[in-house]
Amino acid sequence: MILNPENECMELQARRKLQLASLKNLAEMLFTRVPFYRNKMAEKGMRPEDIHSLDDIQKLPFTTKDDLRDNYPHGLRACPADRIVEVHMSSGTTGKPIVNEYTIKDIDIWRESMSRTLAAAGCTKDDIVQNCYGYGLFTGGMGAHYGASTIGAQVLPMSSGHTGRQLMVMQDFGSTMLTCTPSYALYMAEEAVEAGIDLHSLPLNKGCFGAEPWSESMRREIESRYGMKAYDIYGLTEIIGPGVAFECEAQSGLHINEDLFYPEIIDPGTGLPVPDGEKGELVFSTLTREGTLLLRYRTRDITYFMREPCSCGRTTVRMHRLLGRTDDMLIIRGVNVFPSQIEHALIEIEGTEPHYLIVVSRGKDHLDEMELQVEVKKEFFSDEVKSLEGLRNRIESIMKSKLQVALKVKLVEPKTIERSTGKAKRVIDNRSI
Repeated sequence: MILNPENECMELQARRKLQLASLKNLAEMLFTRVPFYRNKMAEKGMRPEDIHSLDDIQKLPFTTKDDLRDNYPHGLRACPADRIVEVHMSSGTTGKPIVNEYTIKDIDIWRESMSRTLAAAGCTKDDIVQNCYGYGLFTGGMGAHYGASTIGAQVLPMSSGHTGRQLMVMQDFGSTMLTCTPSYALYMAEEAVEAGIDLHSLPLNKGCFGAEPWSESMRREIESRYGMKAYDIYGLTEIIGPGVAFECEAQSGLHINEDLFYPEIIDPGTGLPVPDGEKGELVFSTLTREGTLLLRYRTRDITYFMREPCSCGRTTVRMHRLLGRTDDMLIIRGVNVFPSQIEHALIEIEGTEPHYLIVVSRGKDHLDEMELQVEVKKEFFSDEVKSLEGLRNRIESIMKSKLQVALKVKLVEPKTIERSTGKAKRVIDNRSI
């Protein structure tokens, strides 16, 4: 369902005209209200009146995560303090957190972007949405809640954890839509099997999953275990929270809410734009916000743009689902490795569970070593040693072919790897210890 056809199906030139007006206004607000940005623009020799086309955005400064941390807590606020009605922060564990401050208008923008997101996945006022994203400073829970309530759906604000209660409520209240991280969706499915619950017998038929990278293979696993359609959604605390981009029923790339957030793809090394279809780093500018405004924020997420017409009728640009990150990319003996590559290959291998852990260390010869811990299905783990050895060798061979680097595989029993009700921890890098 297209919730806002006027904006989601807008003619290209009309959208570009709207974006240019919003970009000029953004630059003016930042230049006059936020000293940090006024100084950054001055360093580039730019003033708001120098913006004449959307291409001029390339002359404006980038914003990084370090900039946000350096201006903690209120250095990037662009409005009087008494207009702030809500505050969220990143879930990062190092350094100062990333702060995002919202006015009433910002909350309305968030409601709009997330209601479009859930509607694209088929959510209507008749749905019962079981929201298992964490509530609190994390944006996931509140974002999904705002979107569902704006549509008029019934919301079960479960937050994360308490999986036994989650499954009980899912059955007793007849939840029809699930929102959570994909790794937690798989964990709940695993617990449902242990509890003897047939998920396919429940009215649950769709879900919106995000907050961590996940592969097409993991989507198929979730859809198979639940008998639902699983949609990818994208957002980040720094921009607004979930609702920046979303999949429609075609599931062919994520539509970006371009009237609200201006996207770019750049070469992460040079900072220059790359052609459509070429992989690069995703960059966003907030076009309509009032509390925390960001100009050319470098997300570190790797993707590419898709501008071919979509069968759903939306005219917004689409981004391919995330291919990895520039800052969680592992460089192993000179080879770039993304955890998502490992997940994509691993989930296709019969006998393994979709739970894994990558441990990177430095060997005695000062060379990088990577161990991949993989959970084996219960029936396979009870097989004879020879069969397990064959499975281990097969995984190592497949990974070397896919990654172009050798790694050691350690097979572990089911439920050995720690589960998470939020974002899954996939990598332990011991090289700096």
